[in-house]
Amino acid sequence: MVTKYSVSLEKVINEYGYETLYLPRDASELSIVSQEVNRPGLLLAANDDYFDPARVQFLGLSEMEFIKTFPQEQQLEKLDRLLSKRPPVVIITRNLEPISGMLALAEKYEVPVLRSSEPTSECMASLIYYLGTALAERITRHGVLVEVYGEGVLIVGDSGVGKSETAIELIKRGHRLIADDAVEIRKASAKTLVGSAPDNIRHFIELRGIGIINARRIFGMGAVKLTEKINMVVQLEPWDSSKVYDRMGLDTEYITIMGIQVPLTVVPVKPGRNLAVIIECAAMNNRQKKMGYNAARELMHHLGMDDGYEPQAQEVDIWQNY
Repeated sequence: MVTKYSVSLEKVINEYGYETLYLPRDASELSIVSQEVNRPGLLLAANDDYFDPARVQFLGLSEMEFIKTFPQEQQLEKLDRLLSKRPPVVIITRNLEPISGMLALAEKYEVPVLRSSEPTSECMASLIYYLGTALAERITRHGVLVEVYGEGVLIVGDSGVGKSETAIELIKRGHRLIADDAVEIRKASAKTLVGSAPDNIRHFIELRGIGIINARRIFGMGAVKLTEKINMVVQLEPWDSSKVYDRMGLDTEYITIMGIQVPLTVVPVKPGRNLAVIIECAAMNNRQKKMGYNAARELMHHLGMDDGYEPQAQEVDIWQNY
């Protein structure tokens, strides 16, 4: 069964500073459950086929001027057709004045009415992005999420392998912490995963032997971040002398998270290895690959060994342990 998420209207109002024209009750008690938004032009033109009442409805200049072309009685009929569907909220853009009688109908059907000074397209685009993240499909995984040189790096591995200690070293080197221990991963789009920390453990890190620390309090506001896209996954595992580790990086391994493939790098851990520096290099190398440069391929070309070589993409499943 697909889990349905919601976001309170209060959060949306606070995020964008919408003016409140009418609320049937406190905004914290009202919610939005659909990521989609709508401009109800067809409905106002008496065609309500495929109309989704769960969507936020926008009334921009086009809709308002269209309604005004009709006599007062018909204007109210068209607004009644919209508001009787009881959408979660109606947002009037460009600081336009509501049509006479509209707020009375909103009160009748208990439909919140807000107003924005932004043009309709800009207002819709920003709200679509916000709802896409707030209402996205999500999972929680054990790991650490850090931002390294602008790359979101999800560090996973068995308990005690050194994930949190590595995160502390990265923070000291100027990078930022998003989440420790539990990472909430949201599918913000068909190609984008966004990670964050659960509210109750945000900015806290557990260090064995030390206990719980607050990274924001110790290292400052510049050491933390609320959310970050997940650009790569680094798996830390104890060094296994019988295992052959990749020393060239010609082939790319991927892990699939909620249907999206994310590059995976396996880093063996043993005394003497500086994991923070290794992850920094992995993040920069991943960024270079996205920009079309592969150091291993260039080396093979210099050595005359790249004839007929085709890079392979391998998919790996590591979540059975985490």
